[in-house]
Amino acid sequence: METTHYRACHICEAICGLEIKTNAQGDVVAIKGDKNDPFSQGYICPKGTALQDIHQDPDRLRGPVKKVNGAWQSISWQQALDEVADKLVAIAEQHGNNAIGSYTGNPAVHSYGLLTHGQNFLSLFRSKNRFSATSVDQLPQQLTSLLMFGHQLLVPIPDIDRTQLMIIIGGNPMASNGSMMTVPNFRGRIKALQKRGGQLVVIDPRKSETAQIADQHLFVRPGSDAAMLLAMINIVLNEGWQNSQPLDAHLKNTAELAKLVAPFTPQAVAAITGIDEPTLREVTQKFAQEPKAVIYGRMGVSVQEFGTVCQWAIYLLNILTGKLDQPGGAMFTLPAWDNAAPGTRAGGFARWHSRVRQLPEFNGELPCCTMAEEITTPGDDQIKAMVTLAGNPVLSNAHGKALDAALESLEFMVSMDYYINETTRHADIILPPSSPLERNHYDIAFNSFAVRNVARFNPAIFEKPEGALHDWQISEALAEKIAQRLGREYQAKPTPEQMLDYSLQHGPYGAKNNHPQALSLASLQEHPNNLDLGALQPCLPERLSYEDKKIDCAPQPVIADLARVEQHLLGDKHLQSQQNNKQLKLISRRHVRSNNSWMHNYQRLVKGKDRSDLLMHPEDATARNLNSGDSVILKSRTGSIQVPVTVSEDIMPGVVSLPHGYGHQRDGVSLTVAQTVAGQSINDITDNQLIDAVSGNTALNSVWVSVEKIA
Repeated sequence: METTHYRACHICEAICGLEIKTNAQGDVVAIKGDKNDPFSQGYICPKGTALQDIHQDPDRLRGPVKKVNGAWQSISWQQALDEVADKLVAIAEQHGNNAIGSYTGNPAVHSYGLLTHGQNFLSLFRSKNRFSATSVDQLPQQLTSLLMFGHQLLVPIPDIDRTQLMIIIGGNPMASNGSMMTVPNFRGRIKALQKRGGQLVVIDPRKSETAQIADQHLFVRPGSDAAMLLAMINIVLNEGWQNSQPLDAHLKNTAELAKLVAPFTPQAVAAITGIDEPTLREVTQKFAQEPKAVIYGRMGVSVQEFGTVCQWAIYLLNILTGKLDQPGGAMFTLPAWDNAAPGTRAGGFARWHSRVRQLPEFNGELPCCTMAEEITTPGDDQIKAMVTLAGNPVLSNAHGKALDAALESLEFMVSMDYYINETTRHADIILPPSSPLERNHYDIAFNSFAVRNVARFNPAIFEKPEGALHDWQISEALAEKIAQRLGREYQAKPTPEQMLDYSLQHGPYGAKNNHPQALSLASLQEHPNNLDLGALQPCLPERLSYEDKKIDCAPQPVIADLARVEQHLLGDKHLQSQQNNKQLKLISRRHVRSNNSWMHNYQRLVKGKDRSDLLMHPEDATARNLNSGDSVILKSRTGSIQVPVTVSEDIMPGVVSLPHGYGHQRDGVSLTVAQTVAGQSINDITDNQLIDAVSGNTALNSVWVSVEKIA
């Protein structure tokens, strides 16, 4: 007898609705899209079916393991938790609290128990050496939201279902299903946009999957986006296309904007960006004069040397042309669990700095690029023990080999993870939580970035096996044991479900807020296929977190960086360097079947042709006597790797592209399928010294490399 369950896919940001069938033996027999989900409407990508593979994967750890003389041994939960608590407390007492470092990976945002409770035991140490995947990803965007709107979670979302013109810069939603923009069935939504007479414009160094369905695609040189965006602001202001009237009373620091962008004329940036003046003017005019238009920038503009300036310029273009907080433009969500409501805790910035490079803190975390040196550099507050939560920074962080070596030098390391991967192989103890299908879930993070206000509670499909622990239970148990050893009293936190119920009832749709929906956990469970709370609505200035209810259009940390942008980009320095050294710019890429390193251990997602190849334009291939299938040495300042080449006109001249997340050939990794498609890690040749100076975010894109043919 089969049972049908409804659940959101937790693998990527689209949170598509799933219909999952199980049999009496407790096996998943079928997964398909939920046609009754009002948000995803039956759409599902290949990753959704991988939930079955994760649950049944023989490589997934089912209980804690300890490394003894280089070999992994199963141990009891009591022993594992006691030893972890003993070691962390002993190291903190000997070397100080900052000797305890931690790293949280992006799968953590797909587990609401880890979001609500994951930091509970770590917070007892109050260490300043906290890191997360934020600073190899969206940090510039969230920092811009903090500086301009007063809260890092007030991120403007493209109102894709009502817009008439969407410009995407450095993003590929066809592969990502949206990113900092929760948008299931992006292709279907773009078809609807085009059917109603609208257009999609993509600006990217590669003719990505998204660019292939666009009405217009413009190649732009990697790392030059800031110059292009500042020139677009220059055009808007000089041509009189500014139309910020709806928000004028709530804008501050606008008087100097024209002067600040004056050096970035469309003529001056044409040679740097590769986009000629008439084309840039045409795109800017089209955007400025279309009432329902939006500019959205993602990884390509964030993970580069000028990421914060890029995101600021994108926000500013939407503001100056009247697109912010308007239907069809860039709007703010009103999630049922509202972590960005006025009065909620906003993250800080630069309240302290890293020990070695003096890089600024954001929201209680330091930039990942400094993690390896904070482990290896002697002195006070040197990291001696490391905790990783659902992360694989050896593959996802710049200069992975340096971090690989640093982790090996630690006195102690513990990982909360399902797998023995490239990072957790260094751990002394691994604490695996229950399977995703064995726990309840609510999308705290992605409802905050959704193109429509929705809410869904996902009850567990399977009972948690006897003796297993959920991630939040592991954290709570460690917190209790650590507090006991520190001589403190620890009060257990409410369960994730209790926190959810409270947040729903006190949220914008809850009875405590006098909303007719009277939303609670109990009432939400009456909507297993998802609860549609309506389209995004104008909400400014009320939703702004600053007390004066104004938007800071010229935040000082960003404005101070414009001189660096001008110095580095204007004057053709990058072009001259490329011509003189015959180097190429390296960018990353993503495939719809891949979601970073942890998705390569499932056969249905990695089957088919090798996707870990280096894309190169025919002109660059001919200059190096290369053909598709040839192997090359790809070399940067930090190292070299050997990869196969695919010659393609989908990449612009002077640029090469390699996917991220590969590199599974290291010793001691227990990922059976992934090791058959090992590939090479792009982050073995990215540079942890190459960063966005404002935020400290790592510049994983636009890295200078040389390419040499292997005989």
